[in-house]
Amino acid sequence: MDFHPTTGRPMSDSEAAVEAKRILEAEFRPEQPVRHFPTSFRDDTPVPAYGSAPPVHQDDRRIVPAWAAGIAVASIGVGAGVTGIGCGAWLVLQGLASVTLTGVLMVTLPFAGLAMAATAIGGAISRARSAVTTNVYEAPVTMRTEINNNTTTRGMFFACTRNDVR
Repeated sequence: MDFHPTTGRPMSDSEAAVEAKRILEAEFRPEQPVRHFPTSFRDDTPVPAYGSAPPVHQDDRRIVPAWAAGIAVASIGVGAGVTGIGCGAWLVLQGLASVTLTGVLMVTLPFAGLAMAATAIGGAISRARSAVTTNVYEAPVTMRTEINNNTTTRGMFFACTRNDVR
């Protein structure tokens, strides 16, 4: 900026206006016309028949295998489930932060009740399945057993024994 105030006294309003006009004209004077730059360019020269050719756009169509998509969905589900379990455990542990005997008994009481009910139901089902069968035979029982054993051994150092049981 080219500002040289007169020394010794302040400017009057008319002098300040003339000096401001001179500064604005000196600083914002268009010395060159505004030049417009192109935003795109199209090259219409023909492509050579052989040699280096421009790159060709190739669509990216990736096909994900079904097993990979299944693993991804399963991992998201497992992660969400584990997060939910972790939040639930955190809430339970926050509730049990002040552990007392009464608190422990109150927490374990439903589990003990479920275990007792499961044991009772299992015992009832087991007794219902085991039917008592009593067979009474009043006729004479005869048992015949015949064993015919033929043994043949051959060989001196590497003996081979054959047993025929009929």
